[in-house]
Amino acid sequence: MSMYEKKPLAVAVSLALMTLAAQNALAQQAPAADSATQVVEVTGIRASMAKSLSVKKNSSANVEVITAEDVGKMPDKNLADSLQRLTGVAVRTDYDEAEKVAMRGTNPDHTLIIFNGHAVAGGDWYISDQLSSSRSTSLSLMPSNVLNQAIVYKTSQANIQDGGLAGTINVTTRKPLAQKERLSGVVNLGGVYADLPGKATHDVNASVNWKNEANTFGIIVQGFAEKRMVRRDSVSRFAYPPNSGWDVINTATMKGITDESLAGTGLKAADLNGVRIPGSMSMEYVQGERDRKGGMFSAQFKPNKDLDMTMTGFHSSMKAPNYGRLNAGAIISMLQGKQSGQGPYAGAPTSVNGKQVFAQIKNPVIVTEKTMFGHELRVLKSADIVYPDGTPPQYIGETEGAYRDGALAKSSFLDLDAKYRVNQDLTIKGLFSTTRGEGKTDLDQGLTYTRFGTGVSYALGGLKDAPMVKYYGTGPNMYKPQGADGTGFVLTGRNAANARTVDRENSLNLDAEYSLDRGMLKSLESGVRFSEHKRSLVRRFPQLRYADLAPNAPTSGFIPWPSDFGNGLDGPAGWDNTSWTITPEALKAYYEANRTVTSSDWERRAGLEIDMRERQSAGYIMANLEADRLSGNIGLRLVRTEVDAMIPYPIPAGICTRSRPGEPIIPCPGYPDAITWVHEGTGSFQDRTFNPKAGSFFYKKENKHHYTNVLPSLNLRYELQDDMITRFGLSRTIGRQNYNLFAVGYSSATCGEAGCTIIGPNPNISPQTSNNADLSWAWYFAPRSLVSVNLYYSKIKGYPKTGIAGAATIEYIDPRDSQLKTFNVLTSSQQGAHVGGIELAYEQPIGKTGFGFTSNVSRAKTKVDDGLPMVGASEWAANLGGYFENDKFSARLVANYRSEYVNSSTAPTPNAASQGKAVINGVTMPVAPTMAAPVTTLAFNASYNITPTLILSFDATNLTNAKRAYYRYSEEEQQKLDVSGRQYYLNLKYKF
Repeated sequence: MSMYEKKPLAVAVSLALMTLAAQNALAQQAPAADSATQVVEVTGIRASMAKSLSVKKNSSANVEVITAEDVGKMPDKNLADSLQRLTGVAVRTDYDEAEKVAMRGTNPDHTLIIFNGHAVAGGDWYISDQLSSSRSTSLSLMPSNVLNQAIVYKTSQANIQDGGLAGTINVTTRKPLAQKERLSGVVNLGGVYADLPGKATHDVNASVNWKNEANTFGIIVQGFAEKRMVRRDSVSRFAYPPNSGWDVINTATMKGITDESLAGTGLKAADLNGVRIPGSMSMEYVQGERDRKGGMFSAQFKPNKDLDMTMTGFHSSMKAPNYGRLNAGAIISMLQGKQSGQGPYAGAPTSVNGKQVFAQIKNPVIVTEKTMFGHELRVLKSADIVYPDGTPPQYIGETEGAYRDGALAKSSFLDLDAKYRVNQDLTIKGLFSTTRGEGKTDLDQGLTYTRFGTGVSYALGGLKDAPMVKYYGTGPNMYKPQGADGTGFVLTGRNAANARTVDRENSLNLDAEYSLDRGMLKSLESGVRFSEHKRSLVRRFPQLRYADLAPNAPTSGFIPWPSDFGNGLDGPAGWDNTSWTITPEALKAYYEANRTVTSSDWERRAGLEIDMRERQSAGYIMANLEADRLSGNIGLRLVRTEVDAMIPYPIPAGICTRSRPGEPIIPCPGYPDAITWVHEGTGSFQDRTFNPKAGSFFYKKENKHHYTNVLPSLNLRYELQDDMITRFGLSRTIGRQNYNLFAVGYSSATCGEAGCTIIGPNPNISPQTSNNADLSWAWYFAPRSLVSVNLYYSKIKGYPKTGIAGAATIEYIDPRDSQLKTFNVLTSSQQGAHVGGIELAYEQPIGKTGFGFTSNVSRAKTKVDDGLPMVGASEWAANLGGYFENDKFSARLVANYRSEYVNSSTAPTPNAASQGKAVINGVTMPVAPTMAAPVTTLAFNASYNITPTLILSFDATNLTNAKRAYYRYSEEEQQKLDVSGRQYYLNLKYKF
């Protein structure tokens, strides 16, 4: 797909706007008697839309609103699904589920998501996200049926919790006394079928609401148990270093590329220098489950009109064990004459009768690409990478199975919200909350087998087509030990580790509102907020019995990949899409047989830990204004952030002595706080002599910093006429940096002629701030109808730039001469960034037909001072939906579009080079990020009222089985291609 193919959906929205504008003109000519229908109570889609537009219209700030009058009328399975329908909102999708929410062209770390006015600690189910330590909130734990209302604040105001650089989303849950009946509830029984894994599971939730006859006390209890099976088929450039991703041809190290090997092509070896080459032609096959269980309760006490108290509790837990398989090529290692990237063969030269052998390039096809940065590069689009004729099988790639047992995410909160009207002028409010989130993987365990062969052919096609790939001289694509002919597989690698991250926060809000009614000044609001946030990450690597891989190696449990692998990837006829794997049971048996029980302390990797505390305090004052058609607010919020991080510092080699498991701790001379009782990857094996001086040693040092920010805000709302509103907003917002930028440890100290460097955090990095301006116009021209235009601009200060040496320094001992020296830390620095854009929305029912549609499109232009793209930022986002509803039946079809964006982790490590520079063909240019290509998804919902209380519904998500493509410098450099399949839900809902 070309970069210009992002326009069709925007064009479709524009055409829809013009068409329905004509229909609106006709509707305005209809008889006024239609106003009688406005007092008829409607439910479902129409009620939800009417209530959402009412809240949006009357708000002082520029907001978007979701009101779930009947969530079953939308094809949304978690809150992120629902939020992505809103103007200017985009989501990051993992596998087949939306998880993290971004606003106005920024990344998810810039969006603050709160529940009932307070932060919610979250957890990630996938181990890479668990390790990233970002501030973005995963909504995969939040089913859409817990929603009462979600307000997306695009402009800030002083009484909103700070932390949302791009915006804040406040999700509220239902209150018992707001329900109409004394006793009511919903029981939903259903199932979900995922077509790629080909499995059906349950989808159950229920809630009951009771309140007393006096309407002074009520309780809501809700529970959910929802399980889905997932599968993802992929082709990618992933492999083990140095074969991962893309590189360039270098005939100085790839000595098999000669003028003779290229005979007949018209090319010389020197012509290939600097040509971009894929590292591998890999296939990935992942299966897993999402087993989400939890519930919510709310108890409300309102003895009189002056006092209102509500306690709400929520808990959600999702088990997500997942099993990945990989069949990875090794093109670059073949060309460099090297063996496996890991294990006993790591980096060793290939050898035939004691002589190193290099693969050659035959039949090269080279194209010229224009990179996203404007440079021209050459790309090897297809070639045969083969060893010289007669060469016995050599290293050609790896086959791997990795089972992540006990993958789990949890989130819970408890809050107490109280409101008391002291007198007719003064109202005070209090909110106390405690929340805890956890993400963990009990054991990420895998085995890697080296594969031998004589060559590979590949041909890259379009961005959204699987490449042609064929292997030669490998023997069958099924496990067999390497034999005399050189073909087969050898166990060369293993990995076993766990991860556990815990996120906690306690907070207290105290607010007061005093009515004045003095001219334009109607009331004053003021308040304070205090919170204490703690974040920890612990990694443990189980002690294995043997350093040698062979003992207890599996002799069974080898199975082929499914025969339908890659059917949705549109691979060419005859491509090699077969492989084998090892079952989870065989993997677990290997590690159980080889594991030695020591202690949780011994298994720690102290140098990888995060242990930090953050205290936030804020006070604000805000004046609410109203005069004739003008209203709004002006306020000031003062915020103080105190960060206290225990950072692991390395100790020079040879000073400390490590104690073995179960033995007394050995003090370290000169470092009384040294952590000498953890293995740090060295191990205590039965088949190796224990070296107490080997490996890395760390001690933890406290780093304290505090920051104060002044956040002014102004929101003005003016009624041009009763149904036409314009708004103007100015504000300064704050976004705190991801935890891993200031709380990870130091590692990899090196010194050379240019000086000394070390990888680590930047404890001096300050929060980001953004000065924002917003101008909007909205016309509510008919019931459930809207046309709106928003213009906005944000100037960001303190945007992180990773991979920079010299932004921070530490004093450390040079490992060469044991002298104390100043080390430049390869870490994060800060820079400026800009975001500006426009948002258009149009929604309207079509006459009295029961039909209607919703549409929105937004464009965000981002600019970072260093000229590199902003991580996670999409320029375009759009939604187009049509619906029909009457008393018996309703249906909705929605399309969601998101343009390309940088798809690195939302929390790049401090030394990440994706924001650095590379030298290619003698030209210095930015390192290529991984870009996610534009994607459009389609979802459908239909509901039928069998009786007024019994409803049958059907939902389908990812109807087009969208392929998610990723690339590097341009679309000529395909990096990855995924499909996850469709999901179908059938539910029977009983309302009482």
